[in-house]
Amino acid sequence: MAALTVPEETGGWWHAYVCPAHGVELDHGDLLDAAFPADGAACRHGCRLDTDAVRGARTVLVHQEIARRLRHLAAGTPAERREAVAVLHQYAGLYAGLPGAHAGGADWMLRGRLFHQALTEAIWAVNIAHAVRTLAAHHDTGPGLGALVPFLDSLREAAGAARKELLRKGEERSNYTAWLAAAEISCHAAAEAVSGAAPDPVGLAGEYGLDSHMRVSVQGDGWEWEASTYYHLFVLHAYLLALRGARPERLPREMASVLGAMVSALAGVAAPDGTLPALHDGPYRREAQSAEIAEVAALAGRLFADTPLKSVAQAAGRDSTAPLPADLEEWFAGPPLPAPPPRRHFPDAGYAVFRTEGVHAVLDAGPHGGAHGHQDKLSLYLYADDGTTWQPDPGQVPYAHRSLRRYYAGTAAHPAFRVDDTEQRPCDAVLDGDAGRCDQAYDGVTATRRVVEDRRYLLDVLVLEAAAEHRLTAQLRPATALEVVAQGADRARTVWGEDGGAVLNGWHAAHPPAEFTVVPHPGPADDPARVRQGVDWSLTGRRAVFVSVYQSAEAASPVRRVSLSEHTVHIDLADGTVATHPIGA
Repeated sequence: MAALTVPEETGGWWHAYVCPAHGVELDHGDLLDAAFPADGAACRHGCRLDTDAVRGARTVLVHQEIARRLRHLAAGTPAERREAVAVLHQYAGLYAGLPGAHAGGADWMLRGRLFHQALTEAIWAVNIAHAVRTLAAHHDTGPGLGALVPFLDSLREAAGAARKELLRKGEERSNYTAWLAAAEISCHAAAEAVSGAAPDPVGLAGEYGLDSHMRVSVQGDGWEWEASTYYHLFVLHAYLLALRGARPERLPREMASVLGAMVSALAGVAAPDGTLPALHDGPYRREAQSAEIAEVAALAGRLFADTPLKSVAQAAGRDSTAPLPADLEEWFAGPPLPAPPPRRHFPDAGYAVFRTEGVHAVLDAGPHGGAHGHQDKLSLYLYADDGTTWQPDPGQVPYAHRSLRRYYAGTAAHPAFRVDDTEQRPCDAVLDGDAGRCDQAYDGVTATRRVVEDRRYLLDVLVLEAAAEHRLTAQLRPATALEVVAQGADRARTVWGEDGGAVLNGWHAAHPPAEFTVVPHPGPADDPARVRQGVDWSLTGRRAVFVSVYQSAEAASPVRRVSLSEHTVHIDLADGTVATHPIGA
């Protein structure tokens, strides 16, 4: 590989690396060949973009990729280590010549120096610090590392100033705060390692507020407060990187408990093949995120024995060819802790996980989740054991695409409910056992969704009750092909799946009878231009009961018919049995 070239340009906002027509992230190309493509950054649908915002976004990606590459070089051969030292000196010179704050960026941004956002700079600084720390363990890098200490100090001070600004604004639990603290800890530890000292990661976590961040931002059920898979991983990644060198058995009990609960939460919502639902804000599928998931899983496996994220790491490996950082092997000093058991019920985040033969489902019935929450209360997401995503959370596009960002945060994009064809208001729902309840999304309307986990099938009962007459709608939002067969005024059959993937069969009945209308909708957010067939299931009235029964096509005893009486669901099976379930709780 050619020698690394450090761009002289400062970075912009990576979310601007998006096609305005199609909403997809632009092709990265070879980021270590720092030249911007002569004909513009490519969109997979044929567009070419060359604007200041796109160039600035790609520069972010280049700087971040160089920082990750430095971690590999620092753990490599003597020649690679010398190259790493030389590049780090280039960065030290570049950073020293920058003004105190980036001149670009939107007014809402907490600005960095090398990047529009201090958050972006903190992520980059963590990787820079770990490269230096790895180099410090070798004795052939010469006196060059000592000259990097002022650079590390300046990165630490910049992160500290940004973190103090967040604290002043009362944003202690922000995911920014976790990464800014991780940058302070990592840069301090790297400077100590250069001087020959043994850094104390637990002490630094207290000094720079990482332990207090854990206390306020991670809920009792293990989820980061926003209940977004993306930001949960993001914060957990910062924690694990900051604690390099810690002895697992000497971690404070509360800290170890938080980390274990966060790992358990991921293991609990993951489908059997390791697919992580893109709950609330975050990419549906993105190679860079898959690489991050793989690193989090690897670090968790060094902290906890018999890592519960093994399947998650394997699933991430399908979507990313990026190698793991070469410095992970001795990340923690000492034997790992006992693995936390995976959970399937999360009352604080409002997620409940259900599994039947071949079907994995997640019910979303929790708090809104702040700026990263979606208007998707009582959505039901459906995944297969083999990674097929029948009805997933659709995820989110890069944030600079405002209209699509609004769409993917909105009700119409999700397998949720709506009233009078309007958006749910941002609100909370409540999870109670196998049921969710929401009475805040629309005035005068109460919605309950109960999921019954039977070994033969999955039963979904959605009840909408209104004080006055409204248009009441349940939504199906497949990510696969969908076949629909109407079976009279009140029933329908569906078949979900693509060639070569798992197939899901659905039986649907409503009381009173409701229109089961096929409607086109944008597919998951990795490619909004890919249209899928969904269903709006609607009636006008004060009460609606929507019942669906789902079963893998491989089920031993197929469902033959689903019908409703006033208070009961009747499920006729091929083996001659009839199962009944109350419509109420």
